[in-house]
Amino acid sequence: MEDRIWRRHVKRMLLIALVIAVCGACSAPPPPEESETITPRTIVFVHGAWGGGWQFHKVQPLLEEAGHRVYRPTMTGLGERVHLAGPEVGLSTHIEDIVNVLEFEDLEEIVLVGHSYGGMVIAGVAERLPHRIAQMVYMDAIVPDDGDSVSGLFGDAIDSMVKAGVDGAEPWQLVPVWVEGGQEPPVDVPQPLRTFTESIEIGNPEVGHIPTTFILTVEAGKEDDDFDLFADRARARGWTVVEMEGSHNPQWYQPENFAKLLLQVIED
Repeated sequence: MEDRIWRRHVKRMLLIALVIAVCGACSAPPPPEESETITPRTIVFVHGAWGGGWQFHKVQPLLEEAGHRVYRPTMTGLGERVHLAGPEVGLSTHIEDIVNVLEFEDLEEIVLVGHSYGGMVIAGVAERLPHRIAQMVYMDAIVPDDGDSVSGLFGDAIDSMVKAGVDGAEPWQLVPVWVEGGQEPPVDVPQPLRTFTESIEIGNPEVGHIPTTFILTVEAGKEDDDFDLFADRARARGWTVVEMEGSHNPQWYQPENFAKLLLQVIED
């Protein structure tokens, strides 16, 4: 009699356990689908001549939405730091500006992006801090050789970009022709002359180990580009060169297209 009761008890317990298991399986959420994971990157933008970090504020949220962290510092004497401009501000000043951002923010494994004149600056930064840089991107930018300066590379072409004899301008200020007086910020501002005349000193062999991409912007219908020379230098150094149709400032005039291309470059 006791055996029979015991067997009934065991069967009842097994049945209850089976019901619980079945109901649990029915109510359990489906396993998550496998999704493509993106490694967050720290991107540091270095703006071009006459500009400022403000030129990348349309791009920043697009990259942050993709999971990346963005820094867009403004160099001494430009943008919101225009009040710090002076004849002593040169290329070495701007290199020090970005070096300090990397060191004081303790940034490692960064993607360093230089636009236009910013190519001179990131070349100098890489010379000093190659161990903090995981990837470099020259965005329609100057690719300097040792001893180069902006004025030496562009020569008389600079004259077509600046106004002469502007009332109130100092001899050490290069006033851009496309900016009219009385414009409200954000707007390009005069560039300290020494940033163009000071030569760069490069030659650290560690820089050659940093993966580097050159983005060449090409305007529709235009055969010659001011930055073709630097795209050729990039190819000669074995860098990846990609082209993008658009103006010299895609970060401002087509931020979505530029952000999409940059994401492809840094996530490949």
